[in-house]
Amino acid sequence: FCMSWILLILFTGPTVSGSLVKGKVGQNITVPCFYSVKTTWDITSMCWGRGSCPVSKCYQTIIWTDGWRVTEQHNSRYMLKGNLPMGDVSLTIVNAEEADSGIYCCRVEISGWFNDQTSNYKVVIEKARTSTASPHTYTSEQTSAPGSASKSSFTTTRTWPSVSASEAPRTASGPCSSTSDCLDVTSKLQNVSVSLPSHQYSENGLYIGIGLCVVLLAILILALFLT
Repeated sequence: FCMSWILLILFTGPTVSGSLVKGKVGQNITVPCFYSVKTTWDITSMCWGRGSCPVSKCYQTIIWTDGWRVTEQHNSRYMLKGNLPMGDVSLTIVNAEEADSGIYCCRVEISGWFNDQTSNYKVVIEKARTSTASPHTYTSEQTSAPGSASKSSFTTTRTWPSVSASEAPRTASGPCSSTSDCLDVTSKLQNVSVSLPSHQYSENGLYIGIGLCVVLLAILILALFLT
C-alpha cells in the first residue's frame, strides 16, 4: 500500500512548472498564474506561498482566495489584482524590495487526489541602477596674459607677478627646477614661520619665570615674618 501511494505521488502528482520573474526595487512586480474556468463550477480556492510548493497547501502562506474573493492576506504589499472568477490569480508585489526575492508557489486546489495545479516561480528583485555623473575636471590655477578676461563664470583666472628665485621663495604648488631649489624654499619658509614665534615664546617664558620668583620670594618672607 505504501509503495502504491509513493508511486501515485510520483507519477500522478501535481503538475509543477517554473519560470523566472525579474524586477527592480520600488516597482510593482506581477507573478503570473492562471487556471482554466469554463463554468462557475470550475472556480476554486487557491493560495500563494513562499518556497516551493509542498504536497498540499502552501508554506509561508501569503494569500488565500476562495475563488471569488481574497479570504486571507498576510502582507498588504501582496495583492491579487486579476479577475479571480475568470481564473486570473496572478500575484502583484507592490513596491518590491530585495527581500521579496525568492521562490513563490501558486497552488490552485482542484478536487480529487493530487490534482492540484502548482507552479513555482523564481522572483529576482534587483537594485535600480543609479546614473553617476562624470567627474568634473578643472584647473585650480591658470595664468593669463595681461589684459585678457575670463569668458566663463566658473573658471577662475589668476595672474601672478613675475618674481625671480633670488627675490622670493616659490609657492608650495609651483614646480621646483631642482632638488636644491626645493630645499632652499623649505628652509626659507621654516626660518620665516618658526624662528619668530620661538623667539617670542622665549621672551614670554622669561617674564613668567621672573614673576614666579618674585611671588615665591614674597611668600617666603611672609612665612618667616609670621614664624
